[in-house]
Amino acid sequence: MPTLSVLDLSPICEGGDAAQALHNSRSLAQHCEKAGYHRYWVAEHHNMKGIASAATSVVISHIAEGTKSIRVGSGGIMLPNHSPLMVAEQFGTLEALHPGRIDLGLGRAPGTDGVTAHALRRTLHSDPNQFPQDVVELKGYLSNTCHPQQRVTAVPGFGSQVPLYILGSSLFGAQLAAILGLPFAFASHFAPEAMMRAISLYRQEFEPSEQLEKPHVILGYNICAAETEEEATLLRSSGLMAFLNLRQGKPGPLPKPDPDFETNLTSTDQAMLQQVSSASAVGTVDSIRVQVGEFLQRTQADELIVVSQIHDHEARCKSYDIAFDACAGL
Repeated sequence: MPTLSVLDLSPICEGGDAAQALHNSRSLAQHCEKAGYHRYWVAEHHNMKGIASAATSVVISHIAEGTKSIRVGSGGIMLPNHSPLMVAEQFGTLEALHPGRIDLGLGRAPGTDGVTAHALRRTLHSDPNQFPQDVVELKGYLSNTCHPQQRVTAVPGFGSQVPLYILGSSLFGAQLAAILGLPFAFASHFAPEAMMRAISLYRQEFEPSEQLEKPHVILGYNICAAETEEEATLLRSSGLMAFLNLRQGKPGPLPKPDPDFETNLTSTDQAMLQQVSSASAVGTVDSIRVQVGEFLQRTQADELIVVSQIHDHEARCKSYDIAFDACAGL
């Protein structure tokens, strides 16, 4: 069976609010821990009316406090928004509170639009070449070795050795993860176009490190599962509508499912949705098993991190149950 994990976007559902979204995230994490999922990640987004995880390290603390064994972390922290020292202190604190359970996934996008990036007190013209330097600096703060030229110590943080993961949707992240010998998580759940090239590059150029001896590929994967094909398709409409709204520059709360959703799609809409379908499975336990099996055969992923954007919380929990059962024995 492949390693299965969870990526939770902490959706604020239509008719709900951020408090309910954060409560649901903790509830879902408890549910997925019992089911047997390996890790539970939340992502940093800003100025998104449909996502409640902007204060990512705070949300991680909330979820870790409500669980016992599942790994909890970021998928990811958008490093251009922060100083490496502050991230080291935050995740060093999380590791001190929940030893052996904290992951630190890092991305180089701002996780928002340019205006909001400016409001975060970062430059609108950040140098992408700074990201690798920031990752190395952050890694140094978390290590158990203090270099002679290092004048600042992260407390908490120093010696915690919180494991790092590089996130990306392009070849840049794949190459950086390979050079640094870190696990690589590709955002195939919303941007699968460069997935196969990125996986190949990462595996070809991987250099072993003290954290990782061999490549470890984590792929984002959408699953919407239910007792019937019709119900799964209906539930999936919420996530598809949210995806289109985001791509069209009008993000909002996660919509309620719409049985007539596909009848109003333009050709452009259909093309955008076709892109994400290559990293998605929809249906019953049997059809999910077939779809996931084909995806794993094609990618040879070491781990799937499952995204289920479903409006109803109980249906979402059920989808994760079915997904886990479908993958048993693969």
